[in-house]
Amino acid sequence: MEGLGGDAAAPVAPLSKWKAEFSRAFQFYLDKSTPLPVHRWLGTLGVAAVYVLRVYYLEGFYIISYGLGIYILNLLIGFLSPKVDPELEALDGASLPTKDSDEFRPFIRRLPEFKFWYAITKAFIVAFLMTFFSLFDVPVFWPILLCYWIVLFALTMKRQIMHMIKYKYVPFNFGKQKYGGRKSPATATGGSPIHRG
Repeated sequence: MEGLGGDAAAPVAPLSKWKAEFSRAFQFYLDKSTPLPVHRWLGTLGVAAVYVLRVYYLEGFYIISYGLGIYILNLLIGFLSPKVDPELEALDGASLPTKDSDEFRPFIRRLPEFKFWYAITKAFIVAFLMTFFSLFDVPVFWPILLCYWIVLFALTMKRQIMHMIKYKYVPFNFGKQKYGGRKSPATATGGSPIHRG
């Protein structure tokens, strides 16, 4: 009986070892790509282009594309939303700073950029793999799906933008903020301290 258990466990050990090595190598390259957002997004753009070309040439799998679009819209909402919802904070008494005298708090996303990129890339790869199975090629009238997705996108973005305006936050930063600083009295009057008479 003991020999039987040993034989069954033998093929599992190399498989788990290979899985651990693959996982470690994958995590290594994922970590190396973290400080390179432009390269990561260009790679994702390439994956998306391959998926779009495949769907275009096959003239099918529109339902997968629709599901992919809904998923990406959901990720986009998470990317544009603050980690702590200001509507819920208002009930607790704490809120985002709305005046210059309020304390500055940086915008923290509910879905960080790296996780946003990773989820979109995985979604395009899964959708691409699904196009190899005719089971997922459901015949639909694609212009209706496209119109419905555009309306859904417009309404969702309108709601998100109204939320941003109401609570006065911008989910993007454009580099380091520059301040004017304090001017010296000599330069404020327009003269140089050397040439004043």
